[in-house]
Amino acid sequence: MKRKANAVWKGNLKEGEGNLSTESGILSKTQYSYKTRFENGKGTNPEELVGAAHAGCFTMQLSANLSEAGFEPEELETKAEVTFEDGKVSHSHLILTAKVTGIEQSKFEEIANQAKENCPISSLLDTKITLDAKLL
Repeated sequence: MKRKANAVWKGNLKEGEGNLSTESGILSKTQYSYKTRFENGKGTNPEELVGAAHAGCFTMQLSANLSEAGFEPEELETKAEVTFEDGKVSHSHLILTAKVTGIEQSKFEEIANQAKENCPISSLLDTKITLDAKLL
């Protein structure tokens, strides 16, 4: 399986701008720029997209791990906070809230930590990854 994305950039770093597209079409010439990355401009940025990918991958992995352990998740919500400093992504912090029937907090945390370690995007990232996991 291969997934494809495309980036186009025009101009220098500070005044230039670009767009991102994905094969699926969900991103189609989506704007990104210096302002969207380092300030608060309208558009996206690489770190936001990494956060979305990490949150999505982890949540799917957790769903699979919970099901394998005999628990059915009712709802899993993960927020990812990606820190960019000194020219690199230094940290991805996952904040999970979940509704899972019949599971104790300690077992839930064990399974969530396994998912954090085993999701393909966690494996891809060369950075510190932390997790807060809370059952509702």
